[in-house]
Amino acid sequence: MPRPIILTSHPHRGARLSPWLRWGAADPLARGPVVATLQDAAARNAIGTHSGAYALYRALAVAAGQLKADHRPDFHNTRPASAIGPFPAWGDPQKIVSIDPFGHLAPELFAGHGLDVRPSIAVTRAQINMPELTAAMREGRLRPDGEVLLPNGDARVTKIAIEPVWYLPGVAARFGIGETELRRHLFEQTGGMFPELVTRPDLQVFLPPIGGMTVYLFGDTAKLGQEETRIACRIHDECNGSDVFGSDICTCRPYLAHGIEACIGMAQEGGVGVIVYNRKEGRALGEVTKFLVYNARKRQEGGDRAEAYFARTECVAGVQDMRFQELMPDVLHWLGITRIDRLVSMSNMKFAPIVQSGITVLDRIAIPDALIPPDAQVEMDAKKAAGYFSDHVPDAAELAVAKGRGL
Repeated sequence: MPRPIILTSHPHRGARLSPWLRWGAADPLARGPVVATLQDAAARNAIGTHSGAYALYRALAVAAGQLKADHRPDFHNTRPASAIGPFPAWGDPQKIVSIDPFGHLAPELFAGHGLDVRPSIAVTRAQINMPELTAAMREGRLRPDGEVLLPNGDARVTKIAIEPVWYLPGVAARFGIGETELRRHLFEQTGGMFPELVTRPDLQVFLPPIGGMTVYLFGDTAKLGQEETRIACRIHDECNGSDVFGSDICTCRPYLAHGIEACIGMAQEGGVGVIVYNRKEGRALGEVTKFLVYNARKRQEGGDRAEAYFARTECVAGVQDMRFQELMPDVLHWLGITRIDRLVSMSNMKFAPIVQSGITVLDRIAIPDALIPPDAQVEMDAKKAAGYFSDHVPDAAELAVAKGRGL
């Protein structure tokens, strides 16, 4: 007999008995669990499902018969490898609206509730190795200490994976729009993928099908949240071509490596280094758009030059940037950070929301000129002219000079 399709556009029978969810409550048991699993529709109190964009791969695995639809994970021994929090911001519904503050503790906190509650955050430990670190050691900028940085160039880190969990009233307020307007556009611009966005105003939490973030912590994580702890931080948005493959058309990997170097240095001084790596490829426009823009830049009359840098993106994408950093400070509040001593960033789009969220920034660190690849000078000049933090702002004549390689 064919299995019936369960529609989610209306409350399931017994949905009124679903677990409470009071966003912003400091006590996790008073806050309640985020239940976005599918086995018991009556228990769901959130829109969407876990795993972000990877949920579609899970659907394929179930459809292909490789995964049982009712599989329930065994979370034995998966608890966080390092303790994170709690911090005061976890109980402030305005400070954190895009991640679940208790997401790494969910299986433990709600184990006795008889629900399929799953984590949206995982905390582990690792060692990373980048050739830039061994180069920094060779040139004397970094020295191994046997704790943070080992003699072979490995750096010890605490690594945290975070899936987005959006509290829709809070997200709408962060953008200065109405919740109804936000829900409508989320529904329409995903092709109607989540009807509950417009039919279930009682469900206020949404797990969007997008990429999350990874946090790399250098130093003693027990020092987080302490007033005397000095923090070095880089907020880095994904750039696969540069970060992984070393493409020289932008400064992404050099700046990321420079940020990691600053984080290691801070950890060796007794503070904590924080790298936040967001999955926002191509300014959240995606790689297809990004590469189309590369072609348009290289083929335009007059060559690839800084004065036309943003215009080429806008011609293809309609906007210059879709990263919208309004939600970005949430992870810093989740880590208990109230002050950043060294912010390794030139971006005012990142600096402004950090400061506006109540976090003090003492010093901003620009990328050294020696780390800017020749083909990336177009991007750097354009960003400096647009307001990036810098000691030198290129004038109109300098911006008009074609500097990028042709195709």
